[in-house]
Amino acid sequence: MLSISDLKISMGGRILFDHASLQINYGDRVALVGPNGAGKSTLFSIILKKIEPEEGVIERDIWTTVGFLPQEAEAVGDESVLDLATGRATALPQLEKRLHELELAGQVTGSEYMEAHAKHDALNDPQAEAKAKKLLAGLGYKEKDFDRPAKEMSGGWVMRAHLARLLLMEPDLLLLDEPTNHLDLIALLWLQDYLKNYSGAVLLISHDRQFMDEVVTQVHEINEKKLISYSGNYSDFLRQREANYDNQLAAYKNQQKEIQSLQEFADRFRAIPSKASQAMSKLKQIERLELIEKPLAPRKPYRFQIPPPPRGGQRAVTLEAVHMAYGQHKVYAGLDIEIERGERTVLIGPNGAGKSTLLKIFAGIVDIQQGERKLGHNAKIGYFSQHRADTLNLESTVLDELLSCAPALREDEARGILGSFMFRKEEIYKLTGVLSGGEKSRLNLVKFLVDPPNLLLMDEPTTHLDITTVESLTLALERYEGTLVFISHDVHFIRQLATRVLHVNSGRVTSYPGTYDYYMDKVGAGEDARAALTAG
Repeated sequence: MLSISDLKISMGGRILFDHASLQINYGDRVALVGPNGAGKSTLFSIILKKIEPEEGVIERDIWTTVGFLPQEAEAVGDESVLDLATGRATALPQLEKRLHELELAGQVTGSEYMEAHAKHDALNDPQAEAKAKKLLAGLGYKEKDFDRPAKEMSGGWVMRAHLARLLLMEPDLLLLDEPTNHLDLIALLWLQDYLKNYSGAVLLISHDRQFMDEVVTQVHEINEKKLISYSGNYSDFLRQREANYDNQLAAYKNQQKEIQSLQEFADRFRAIPSKASQAMSKLKQIERLELIEKPLAPRKPYRFQIPPPPRGGQRAVTLEAVHMAYGQHKVYAGLDIEIERGERTVLIGPNGAGKSTLLKIFAGIVDIQQGERKLGHNAKIGYFSQHRADTLNLESTVLDELLSCAPALREDEARGILGSFMFRKEEIYKLTGVLSGGEKSRLNLVKFLVDPPNLLLMDEPTTHLDITTVESLTLALERYEGTLVFISHDVHFIRQLATRVLHVNSGRVTSYPGTYDYYMDKVGAGEDARAALTAG
C-alpha cells in the first residue's frame, strides 16, 4: 500500500530523517511514536505530498486513497453539522471541481484522479447521509444537533464532524494526528472499536497509551533519525525496546572489553621484537571489527516528588442541595456531593453532561443559584483548566515563572521538571507571553505540581502532553498527598490514578467508590458499558 525507503529530510537546519524506511500494508494498524519535534507530523506531510523529501523513494499503490485528520479543524462557514459530515457544502463541490480540471487536462489515469473519484463516489453515495448520521451519533452528537450551524459548536465538536466525514469516505489509509484530543470517554471508546474493525489501514499519532494498546498491532518509533519497527501494541513496544536496548548495551560493552584487551596486548608487546608481529596482528584485528555504537537509553518518565501540601480537613469540599443553571438551562438541581481528604476522584460522562461545571463549582469560580458549597478546614484550592492559561506573568521567562512560585526549588531541579514537560534548553528562557496555548497550559500545570494545593481540580490535564510526559505527570500524581478531582478521557491515566468514579449525566451524579475497572465491572462491558456511560 505504502512504501518509504532511504528517506532524508531536514527542517530548520536539523536532520529529522536519514535513510529511514517504512512500509504499511493493507489492514495494518500502526502507531508512529517519538518525542515532540522528532518528525511525526512531518512524515504525515510527506505521505500527503505536502512536503518533498531531499532524498528517498515514496511509493504508493495507484488505487490507494488516503484520508487525513489534522489536530485542528479547518474554519467552517454557514454549513450545518450534517453538511460538514457529508461533505456536501465544501468537500464534495471541491472534489467535483478538481475532477473536472483533471478531465479537461486529460489526466484521468493518474493516482490523483482515481483518489478524488473514489472520495467523490463515497460522499455522493445515496446512503451517505444515513451513514453520516450513524457516525455522528457514535461520536456523541444528538439528532437535534445535526442541522445546527457547525460554527455554533466548539472546536472539539467541529473536529468530530470532520472525523465523521473522513470515516464516511472510508479511505484505504487513515492518517490520524491525535484523534482522541477532542473526544470524551464515550466517543473515544466508540472510535476505538470502530478502528479495530476498520477495513483499511490506520497510521496514527497519539499520546493515549490505552488507546494505542487497544487499536494498533505495530509501532514505528522515530529514533536517531531512523524508523524502527516493532510488532504488537504500545505495551509490547515498550518491552521490546527495553530488551533491545539491554542487548545492544551488552554487545557494546563486550566489544569495548575486547577492544581494550587487544589494545592492552598491543601496547604492552609492540616494542618487544619477538612479540611485535602479534601486537600488530591485534591492532589489525581491532581495525577489522565492525564497531557497535553505544545505544542511547530510551527516554523514560521524569520522576519527581510533589512537595506535601498543607494538611486539610477530613472533608475537602461538600456540596449541599446545590442548584446551578446557565440562564434557562438547568445543569444541577438539589445536588449533594462530598469529597473526602485523600480521594482521587474522576468525573466521567458525555460532553455537555456538566463535568467541567461541577469542577468549577468545587473551585468556586461559578456562582450557584441555591444550596451551599463548604470547603474543608485549611483548604488550599488549585484549579487547572486547559482553557485557562492567563494566570502567568507575561514578562517573566518560563524558568523565572516556575521559580517565583516555588522559591525553595533549586534551579537544576526546576530545569529537570521543565524538561520533563517539554521545556528544554533555550525554551526555558522564552517569555511566557510568546508561549502557545498548549505551552501556557503545561507551564501552569508544572506550577501546581511544585507548589501544590491540598485540593487539586484538573480538567483534561494530559492534553498537549506527549506520552512520556503523561507518564511523568501520572507518577507525580500517584505520590501526591492531597485530594484530587479530575476529568480525563485517557483511560490509562484514569486507571493509574482514580480511587473513586463519579458518573455525571443529565444533572445526576452517581458515585462508584472504587477504581475505573470497578466502575466498568459495575456498569458492564462493551455496548452495555457505553449505554451506562451515556444513560440519563
